[in-house]
Amino acid sequence: MALEKTLVLLKPCTMQRALAGEIISIFEKKGFRICGMKMMQLTDELLSEHYAHLAEKPFFQRVKDSMMTAPVVALCLEGVDAIAAVRTLAGPTNGRNAAPGTIRGSYCVSFQENIVHASDSPETAKVELARFFKPEEIFEWKQCTFDYLYANDEF
Repeated sequence: MALEKTLVLLKPCTMQRALAGEIISIFEKKGFRICGMKMMQLTDELLSEHYAHLAEKPFFQRVKDSMMTAPVVALCLEGVDAIAAVRTLAGPTNGRNAAPGTIRGSYCVSFQENIVHASDSPETAKVELARFFKPEEIFEWKQCTFDYLYANDEF
């Protein structure tokens, strides 16, 4: 197992509902280390690149429009198997199908307004982190609680 970095976006619906601190707290309490964090207003150009895999879908413009209604908070989170672990914590895309206790199961009832975006693979995480963060905006630091989060043979 290895330490991984992953991208999480706190979507405009999260910002509008004043849930940013609460959602960030969930990731911190789970044990993820915040390596980067910034607030930004997304543009149509950036979203067209980010959601290029949805370009042929009928809801493509709706997704982009929704993501521009308010700023987002971009996070770079790190942990052992962080990509899969963050997605498990987030729950399925459709909040109506998400288990209670997951972020989406606890905070949304929508397919679109679903609180967070989370990278889905190591390859995607690398590309997405580079899209939203400059190298100097991602920090390497030793969190004092790290030795108490994992056994020494887990990473």
